[in-house]
Amino acid sequence: MAPSDDATMTHRPQAVVTQDRLERYLALRARTQHLVRDLSPEDQLAQSMPDASPTKWHLAHTTWFFETFLLTPHLEGYKPFDPRFGFLFNSYYEALGPRQPRPQRGLLTRPSQERVMAYRAHVDEAMTRLLLSDDQTFDDLLDLGIAHEEQHQELILMDILHLFAQSPLAPAYGRGPAPEPGRTPAAPAFIGYEGGLVEIGHDGQGFSFDNEGPRHQVFLAPFSLADRLVTNGEWLNFMADGGYERPEFWLSDGWAKVQAEGWQAPLYWEPSPDGWKVMDLRGLHPVDPAAPVSHLSYYEAEAYAAWAGARLPTEAEWEHAAAQLPVRGGFLARGVPAPSPAQGEASAPRQMFGDLWEWTRSAYGPYPGFAAAPGAVGEYNGKFMSGQMVLRGGACVTPPGHVRATYRNFFQPHQRWMFSGLRLARDGAAPAPRRSAFETDVLAGLSRRQKSVPPKYFYDAPGSRLFEDICELPEYYPTRTELALLAQVAPEVASHVPEGAALVEFGSGASLKTRQLLDHAPQIAVYTPIDISPSALDAAVESLSRDYQGLTVAPLVDDFTVALELPEAAQGRPAFGFFPGSTIGNLLPEEAVEFLVNARRLLGPGARFLVGADLVKAQSVLVAAYDDSQGVTAAFNLNLLTRMNRELAANFDLAAFAHRAVWNAPMSRIEMHLEALCDQTVQVAGRSFEFRAGETIHTENSHKFTSEGFARLAAQAGWRLEGQWASPEPAFGMFLLAS
Repeated sequence: MAPSDDATMTHRPQAVVTQDRLERYLALRARTQHLVRDLSPEDQLAQSMPDASPTKWHLAHTTWFFETFLLTPHLEGYKPFDPRFGFLFNSYYEALGPRQPRPQRGLLTRPSQERVMAYRAHVDEAMTRLLLSDDQTFDDLLDLGIAHEEQHQELILMDILHLFAQSPLAPAYGRGPAPEPGRTPAAPAFIGYEGGLVEIGHDGQGFSFDNEGPRHQVFLAPFSLADRLVTNGEWLNFMADGGYERPEFWLSDGWAKVQAEGWQAPLYWEPSPDGWKVMDLRGLHPVDPAAPVSHLSYYEAEAYAAWAGARLPTEAEWEHAAAQLPVRGGFLARGVPAPSPAQGEASAPRQMFGDLWEWTRSAYGPYPGFAAAPGAVGEYNGKFMSGQMVLRGGACVTPPGHVRATYRNFFQPHQRWMFSGLRLARDGAAPAPRRSAFETDVLAGLSRRQKSVPPKYFYDAPGSRLFEDICELPEYYPTRTELALLAQVAPEVASHVPEGAALVEFGSGASLKTRQLLDHAPQIAVYTPIDISPSALDAAVESLSRDYQGLTVAPLVDDFTVALELPEAAQGRPAFGFFPGSTIGNLLPEEAVEFLVNARRLLGPGARFLVGADLVKAQSVLVAAYDDSQGVTAAFNLNLLTRMNRELAANFDLAAFAHRAVWNAPMSRIEMHLEALCDQTVQVAGRSFEFRAGETIHTENSHKFTSEGFARLAAQAGWRLEGQWASPEPAFGMFLLAS
């Protein structure tokens, strides 16, 4: 999304199955209408400033896009809903004729809201017919249209916030609780990069906008980036030091804007007798010093960086640092319409995606070799490559899946109504960054006599997908057996869930089993999935937020075995823990006890905890479940080596290792190993590790329990067994614990 309101052309078409593309389209349209479901007709009609547009116009314009670029040229016999709409809802397409001026969109009292919704329904019906056809020549335009409407989903929220901020009543958009002040974070750490000749830009695989390419090389001098965004508290210090009164920090045009418009604080901040307050989509509330400062112009970001003795990063520096980081969604995935305070320790840059668009010091211009696409759709980005600055990273109002490391957003330097913040940069590489938990655990594990890697690192995005495939295998009984048992006992379990409870799921993955509890326990008010994989959380949160509209979804990206604090939305509520999948069997007995102690502390006094655990059974059944005939579990296990190659600069040859699953009867557990098939030396994070033929990396334990043994384990951690259920063979157990 950029100030042009629009997207631009994808690099290469993607053939998709007709049903899949229809589902993508209909889900997109439903999400847009979900965003505006609580807005009044007056809200949807109003326009607060020339840069903004009425919500009703967004709804019609995105519909006009599909009608103009897909239906009219590709669906035989299609008749436009109303030929006059081409003038009313065209945005910037000079090739398509005249249009309503942007500053005057708020004057469009007609067509009515009802007629706009009829327009959407008319186009959706025609699009359904088109998307179910065998024609795939328009799939690139479909991808573009979907990305375009996702941009307008964000624009709707930007424009609604600006509109509501003009009202003395300070109305709330109505999504998410008002924030509680967070803990003041430590001073930012600076993470160093050696620079050199690097590649940036989209590689052409999958969808991108044309301004993201071509991919090309740039030279970077050594630099360092702050590990987190600048906070409100730090901005208050800038203001207290006369930041808005001292011209030495400001670019000339920025200082002129400060003087002309009387800027004293970020947009939407208001002084009060009790201190500064800020208007966001949750209404007017006190500024949280720990949260990232938002709604800044480029001029303000540049002035703060000068005041702090630093600078803004270039877009090439930002992309180089972000390229290996997971992409996480914003508000539409997390359920909170505001940026969140930084979480965890600074082993890598945090908040790179999904909190705020980050200003860079790079002017928006074409990459070497850039060429606008032919036709009207080529008008999107190229003609705006003047007088604007680049932002990176996505925001809390950006739809999940919409951003990537190469995404180039752009705005004029004085604009502030977008969700924009800043991250500091410095010249020269800072001291070497601290190791990530993954690197630390892998290096420690490979240094042991019995080499090992903790199983929690199975679940990057490819690993999570492979595990979902494992759950569908005929040999892998635990998931379907547990699901069947959970379906049978869910009504009884639901009777133990208190009113207004927070359901906290440990290691949530795709959150499929969660639905059994949500369907039978409508008294659950908040769902907090905890998972180490941001991509798995994003997908699950988007799905559950769509299907359970009265539910607040407050995810937590963390190692569920050591999580210390629940999200704000779940705090102060009676907690009901959920730990399905027999994941507890992956822990050593002493680790399982430690986890249960930590879970009891996290959930709080009086909590209940439902734990799924696989029960002891025949060895032949167990081994087959972890060494399937199709080799899916082997691919899941070997993906650990792929992840090390990608994230730790390792050079494992996957063909030189094999998956092994063995039953360890004395320990009552299945073990998974990766066995070296020959003598070899492997580099991991700059260190060398020797492997002899037959030597293994121990990757997972899956302990099997008896009812008596599980009760003893829980008691050691201070839990009392309150209920238990078991399925027929192959037996699986569910245990309800009380603190």
